[in-house]
Amino acid sequence: MNTAMKNIYNIIIGMICLSALTTSCEGFLDRFPKDKLSPETFLATETEMQTYTNALYTLFPSAADIYSNQSDELIATDLSLPLRGGRTIDSGTSGWSWTALRRINTFFEYADNCKDEKVRNQYLGLVRFFRAYFYFEKVKMFGDVPWYDHTLGSDDADLYKPRDSRELVMQKMIEDIDFAIANLPSDHSDYRVTKWVALAFKSRFCLFEGTFRKYHAGDVTLQTLPADALPYTWYLEQAADAAEQFMNSSGYSLYTKEGTTGSYIGLFTKYNISEGTNKEVILARDYEIAYDVTHSANATYTSSTLGRIGLTRKIIASYLCSDGSRFTDKANWETMQFVDEMKDRDPRLAQSIRTPGYCRLGTTTALAPNLTHSVTGYAPIKYFMGTADDVYQESYCDLILFRAAEVYLNYAEAKAELGSITQNDIDMSIKLLRDRVGMPNLNMATANATPDPYLLAQATGYPKVAEKNSSNVGVILEIRRERSVELLQEGFRYYDVMRWAEGHTFESQLLGMYFPGEGDYDLDGDGAADVTLYSDAAPSTGASLKLKIGSEITLSDNTSGCIEFHKSTRTGWTWDDGKDYLYPIPVEDRSLTQGALTQNPGWNDGLTF
Repeated sequence: MNTAMKNIYNIIIGMICLSALTTSCEGFLDRFPKDKLSPETFLATETEMQTYTNALYTLFPSAADIYSNQSDELIATDLSLPLRGGRTIDSGTSGWSWTALRRINTFFEYADNCKDEKVRNQYLGLVRFFRAYFYFEKVKMFGDVPWYDHTLGSDDADLYKPRDSRELVMQKMIEDIDFAIANLPSDHSDYRVTKWVALAFKSRFCLFEGTFRKYHAGDVTLQTLPADALPYTWYLEQAADAAEQFMNSSGYSLYTKEGTTGSYIGLFTKYNISEGTNKEVILARDYEIAYDVTHSANATYTSSTLGRIGLTRKIIASYLCSDGSRFTDKANWETMQFVDEMKDRDPRLAQSIRTPGYCRLGTTTALAPNLTHSVTGYAPIKYFMGTADDVYQESYCDLILFRAAEVYLNYAEAKAELGSITQNDIDMSIKLLRDRVGMPNLNMATANATPDPYLLAQATGYPKVAEKNSSNVGVILEIRRERSVELLQEGFRYYDVMRWAEGHTFESQLLGMYFPGEGDYDLDGDGAADVTLYSDAAPSTGASLKLKIGSEITLSDNTSGCIEFHKSTRTGWTWDDGKDYLYPIPVEDRSLTQGALTQNPGWNDGLTF
């Protein structure tokens, strides 16, 4: 019996003994009180199982990830450790925690107390889903990790076991998720894990593993992969099959209720996901101000002290023009000012950042980007609600965790990486996303005939696509573009770069809006200056917001160029392929196992086991 259950048992016995002092009841000590948990009856009912498993939902991201998931596409005043080379053996390892897994495995020990087989299997499916989810987060960060399928006592030898291979862990995850798919409810639920969430998740982690193995083949991150491990293609096939099953059977579809100019942003501006007959969101995290379950999205977007998050010029340039042509094929695109670069672009751009004419939800007053609230000037608007939410910790729109659009993208990418994609596959996935916003479809022949140089360059794209593929280079690049645009600011970008083995793209400059030098700048196209840049003394005329070049605003070419807030922060830093794709194992845990738990490649912790 584990410590937690011993404590429960001791409390129960103490209460029973106290009752025995004041009452006489023959056989009382042979019965457990109906309103208390006991080892013999723990998890015996559906209510107990649901109550116990509710805590597992905290494994999902919180709303803080809306503005804290940094990458080469989204940054803040305090740059994340992976983007500035700040990770050390003693920092950035908070992901090495196994508390949630103990709760998961405890459930398995007592699940047989529930005699209703259907209920038992449903909740076993739920908990096995969460075990797969737990391990996916571990594999993404650390690669090989120990697999535990039972609770551990203080004298358990498995406390000191070495890491298992990622192949073993992945196969165990497959077993868990397949059981979950077979046993979870098949109805739709906004806030509960269902069969469809499990299928979507399977497509997610199998795509990750398949592409990780494809693009990292032969490097140190796969050094312990067994010789008989399944090929990367097997995982990509699993991803495609799971996505296709979801697409054909789930009943989910894209949200289009608000038309081409409002449906995309409409996904992210709902206090309750179910409002508006939304059939795209598979699972969301519920926030309710009445219960003080809130977050700070609005306050972050409207404050100069909460990170000033902004998108980078790299992702802004990735958005196509509204006619489907490439923005980066335009002459002098690098020196276009904000109003001009926003013209005639993919409508998702105007539904992702403040562009000329932008009005906050529920208002009719146009607002220009505020450079004191965004380090790049490209101010995001996903999850940006009405003005009543602007107080710190008073936003309460729901957070999307899984949606159908991601599954469509997983399907298209898996098929493309397998080399089996057809135009019909594009039409049943990418086309639907583009139709939603009125964009032309992706044509395979055209994309493969002229792959985008911007997306092939190391600083702005994915050169390994050409190295690893003899066909479909252009299509794979375009699917990655689509993924970056459609899933912007939803927590995917960092680990997408990791699985594609394109970490060197993080070395590129983190740039914002372009300014040719001193002067007044109209950022919303209304004819009035919104910001004035100056070098010496602040002028008496111009915009109310005046920023001094070199101190209050940093430009990439000193007196002109793009905003480069972190220009000095990243001087001399380079991405290290030999270590930076994985996080280090904490020294304390390595010491505990006397070296059985090996360190990840490239991380020197000084231990000599």
